[in-house]
Amino acid sequence: MPVELVTIPCLSDNYAFLLREEDSGRVALIDAPESGPIIAELEARGWTLDEILLTHHHPDHIDGVPDLVAKYGAKVTGASADAHRLPPLDQAVADGDTILFGGTVAHVLDVSGHTVGHIAFHFFDDNIVFSADSLMALGCGRLFEGDAAMMWTTMQKFIAMPDQTVVCSGHEYTSSNAAFALTIEPDNAALQTRVAAIKAARDKGAFTVPSLLSDEKATNPFLRAHLPELQKAIGMEGADAAEVFREVRTRKDNF
Repeated sequence: MPVELVTIPCLSDNYAFLLREEDSGRVALIDAPESGPIIAELEARGWTLDEILLTHHHPDHIDGVPDLVAKYGAKVTGASADAHRLPPLDQAVADGDTILFGGTVAHVLDVSGHTVGHIAFHFFDDNIVFSADSLMALGCGRLFEGDAAMMWTTMQKFIAMPDQTVVCSGHEYTSSNAAFALTIEPDNAALQTRVAAIKAARDKGAFTVPSLLSDEKATNPFLRAHLPELQKAIGMEGADAAEVFREVRTRKDNF
């Protein structure tokens, strides 16, 4: 079924997303950094809010939930593994579960690393994945709770998705991520082209999120730890991909 995707900037650099399933008219929100901009967007479009899907427990992804539930009576879905530190859930889900949303379906993926219990929502038929702070535009989330091996397992789940997948991540960090990516693969022509496009977009005040997974596969160092060209670029040819990922993540932490 056709869906409509709306990106909403929140706080200083967060994104929330509205997804409307056109046949049923049902509207879902993915993450709720704050309520004000989300309510304003819903009212401008004449929409109500049926569901809230939460990716992880950090305050900048859940603080808007109480206001939105109070105003719209939306049902809240989140990870069962994270339920003890999320707002009250109407539906607790885990890796491998599916969520029926109007005439379309979301597949739930465990994408732990940034936090343990972080989930993504993959609308496979619609080619959209809500990755929040796991896979990000030209980056990945800092490893606050998980480790590099865990996050590399997560990255492989995104690598396996179709190239045309639209990646809806949680923050406008793309410019700083791009500057770091150039330190890893300075000779990557696709990366050079993308960095120029990012600068042009930001100079105009445009969003760089969502991004296309094909672009992430070609330019995001955190999705490329298994590739000989990246391994060669950092002097780790033939190394285990998880160890290459660990090195790239360590360099980013110190960037």
